Amino acid sequence: MGEPSKVIHIRNVGHEISESELLQVVQPFGTVAKLVMLRAKNQALVQMEDLASAVNVIQYYNTIQPSVRGRNIYLQFSSHQELTTDQSSHGRNPDQEEPNRILLVTIHHMLYPITIEVLHQVFSPYGFVEKIVTFQKSAGFQALIQYQSRPSAIQAYGALHGRNIYDGCCQLDIQYSNLSELQVHYNNDRSRDFTNPSLPTEQRPRSSQPSYNDPSSLFGFQQPGDPYAQMSKAAMIASAFGGTLPPGVSGINDRCTLVVSNLNTEKIDEDKLFNLFSMYGNIVRIKILKNKPDHALIQMADGLQAELAVQYLKGAILFGNKLEVNYSKYPTVTPDPDAHDYSTSHLNRFNSNVVKNYRHCCAPTKMIHISALPQDITEDAILSLVGEHGTIVNSRLFETNGKTQALVLFESVEEATEALVEKHASKLDRTNIRISFSQMQNI
Repeated sequence: MGEPSKVIHIRNVGHEISESELLQVVQPFGTVAKLVMLRAKNQALVQMEDLASAVNVIQYYNTIQPSVRGRNIYLQFSSHQELTTDQSSHGRNPDQEEPNRILLVTIHHMLYPITIEVLHQVFSPYGFVEKIVTFQKSAGFQALIQYQSRPSAIQAYGALHGRNIYDGCCQLDIQYSNLSELQVHYNNDRSRDFTNPSLPTEQRPRSSQPSYNDPSSLFGFQQPGDPYAQMSKAAMIASAFGGTLPPGVSGINDRCTLVVSNLNTEKIDEDKLFNLFSMYGNIVRIKILKNKPDHALIQMADGLQAELAVQYLKGAILFGNKLEVNYSKYPTVTPDPDAHDYSTSHLNRFNSNVVKNYRHCCAPTKMIHISALPQDITEDAILSLVGEHGTIVNSRLFETNGKTQALVLFESVEEATEALVEKHASKLDRTNIRISFSQMQNI
C-alpha cells in the first residue's frame, strides 16, 4: 500500500471530473489542505491537513470502490509527504504550467458532427484563431487550435474546458499542445489557415461523419428569425466566416442604401468609393451629393452586404478623413445623370466565388493582396504600382494554382486603404487587377 502520507494520489480522473467532485470524495474524512489536478495524466494529488485523515481515506476506499460520474477512481498514498507550489514529480496543473497558444482538443460523447466551422465558432470569441487542424485518433475526434496569442489560448482553456458544445454531448477536453506552430497545407474540411485564405483546396472524400439536423442549442449562435431564404443566405455567409456571422452583423438587415459622410472632397469620386465598398458586396449605384459634396449615397445589392460595409468601414480613414457610414433613409439610389450605375459592372466582386469573397471580408488592414496579375509581372513592377501611396514595409510575389499573386505590407492601414482605393481594378497588360485587404499579420 506504500508508506502512509498526508498526500493521496488519485488515478483515472477523467477530464469530465471537476475539483469539487474530487473534494466530495475525501472531505468527509477531514480538511483538505491542497488539491492539484494533473489533467494531462488523468490524475490528481490531494493533501489532507493531517496524516490520520489521509489514512482514514485510504482504509475506507480499500473496502469500497469510489466512483465519480460513473468512472471508477483509484486512491493510494503518494510518495510525497508534502505538496509544494512547484510540484514536479507528477507534473503540475496544466492551468499553471507552460500555457501554449496551441490547444489540443478532444471531443467526447460526439453525437453530432463537429466541423472546422463549428470549432471556429466556439473558439473565436476568445481571440483570433489562426489555424485549425482536425484528425481522428484512438482517443476520438481531436483538433489542434492555434491562436494568435497565448493569452487568448489561456482564456479559451479556462472558459471552455469541460464544456459541452451541444446540450448533453460533444464535451470539450482541452490540453495545451507542445507544438510551436501548426503546418497547414490545404484549406478544406480537415484543416484551415485563417491567415492564408489563398491556400489550395485538396480534394478529399466526403466526411465519414453521418449527417444530422443541426441542433438549435449550439452555444454562441442564434439563428435569425427571418424567412427560410434569408436564413439560408445568412447560414451560407456564416459558414464563410467560420460558422457564425461577424460580431455586430445580424444577417437580417433589409436596408440596402448607405449614406457615407466626411469624405475628402478633393480626392474622392464614385469609382474610388466603388473600389472600397465593393469589398463587402456588389454595388448597384453610387451618388455623390451636389449640395453636400462630402456625402455620398451607396446602394448595395442587399441588406446583409450593406450591414457588412457598415460594420467594417465605419470609422475607417480614407484620404485623411474618418468615414461615417450609416444606413440611409432612402431605400434606393434613384437612377439619374448624377448617379453612377454599377449594377451590370463586371468589376463587382460578388458576381462569382461568392463564399470566397465573403471569407475575405474584414476591416481595412496594413496588408493588401493583389491578384489577377500578368504571369510575367515582377516584384519591382508591383512596388512601382502601389509604392506612391505609402511606405512599404515588406512584399512578396508568389504563385498559387498557376496564378501570380502578391502581398504588400504598408506601414499604416491608411496607406494600404489608399492603395486599394486608387489601384483596385486598374489595368496591367489589358487585365483589371484585383486588390483586397489581407488578414495576414506578416509576410
